[in-house]
Amino acid sequence: MSTVARTQPTLAEVDPEVAAAIRHEEERQSSVLEMIPSENYASRAVIEAVGSVLTNKYAEGYAGARYYHGNEFVDDVEVLALERAKALFGVDHANVQPHSGAQANMAVYLGVIKPGDPVLGMQLDAGGHLTHGHPVNASAKLYNFASYGVDRETEVIDYDLMLKAAKDHQPKIIVVGATAYPRHFDFVRAREIADEVGAVLMADMAHIAGLVAGGAHPSPVGHAQIITTSTHKTLRGPRGGMVLCDQKYARRVDRGVFPGTQGGPLMHVIAGKAVMLKEAATEEFRQHAAQVVENAKTLAQTLMDAGLRLVSGGTDTHLVLIDVAKLGLDGQRAADALERAGIVANKNAIPFDTLPPTEGSGVRMGTPALTSRGMGVDEIRRVGEIIAQVLQAPDDAALGKQLRAEVSEMCARFPAPGLPSR
Repeated sequence: MSTVARTQPTLAEVDPEVAAAIRHEEERQSSVLEMIPSENYASRAVIEAVGSVLTNKYAEGYAGARYYHGNEFVDDVEVLALERAKALFGVDHANVQPHSGAQANMAVYLGVIKPGDPVLGMQLDAGGHLTHGHPVNASAKLYNFASYGVDRETEVIDYDLMLKAAKDHQPKIIVVGATAYPRHFDFVRAREIADEVGAVLMADMAHIAGLVAGGAHPSPVGHAQIITTSTHKTLRGPRGGMVLCDQKYARRVDRGVFPGTQGGPLMHVIAGKAVMLKEAATEEFRQHAAQVVENAKTLAQTLMDAGLRLVSGGTDTHLVLIDVAKLGLDGQRAADALERAGIVANKNAIPFDTLPPTEGSGVRMGTPALTSRGMGVDEIRRVGEIIAQVLQAPDDAALGKQLRAEVSEMCARFPAPGLPSR
């Protein structure tokens, strides 16, 4: 037998088709303005951790109490992630194993309440998430969801109506949080409502977690007994989820995650979460979070100055929601036109939408990824002007081509972090 180590073949040698697709995706991410508010650029350090040999290790269970042997080093990684999460957000307990924010939500339901119990969540067209009780989702199939929404005139949450819904439905859990709501949640008022009906307050901060970590958004900690989040949006981490909670709910949350909803955790992704949490504890990240919000407010004002209508009349966070129906468009057509100009956003329902979610009357966009590229208010103002130009003339091919060239030049001036240099 030869004692010479065999050279491992590269991805391009083993599977050139997948290698090519990855290379093309790197090129796409580098060459467009990514404005989907739930997407961002993970750092090279996060990507390196996620691509590590930790993917080889099965670590079913929790640190110090695994079902398999050989976990001493992955235990170190998970403990680092746990301690960093608790310190960053100031909570009693953390669980970093959920594979996604959606899975974190389902784990909480399973661990804290029983199938068929009443829950109160935010309507999808008001900005809520599928796992907040949409009929097509398992959340509504397993639990008895009722919903609250926004005021028709102001398009912000009416907490008096939330209280009425809570009194009528008597939920065991009230969920606050959203995917397309551009305003702050009043966590203090929501907790008062939850206490009045004897419910647990669960904050889904998937979109705003990075802003909360960076001090650029009010924190649900101290108000919500249980907090769920994804890790790949404003936190700039790997794709995954976390649950944070008061000590009272720690055991139930942990059992809801494992063995309730999943088996072995993705230890390579947990390593990426640990790196993400270390990065988010820095002064540099605090400055970044503040810039994300400042950029979003600049984007909102630029769009409104150009005559576009924004849901709720602006933003407090990282995202804006444009009512494109006022321009004679649906969300699909608007997002297609923007993508031709090199700006990637997504179609979205708006409050009291008359179109199905597959079309939507809105376009949702945000500033996290552009801020990660180093763009400030001057660049964002110009991006807003380009967006308005595209949406006001979506079929003007010559204009689209001209704006696409300008977008390409902006992308070259502000390279995407975490990607190979080209």
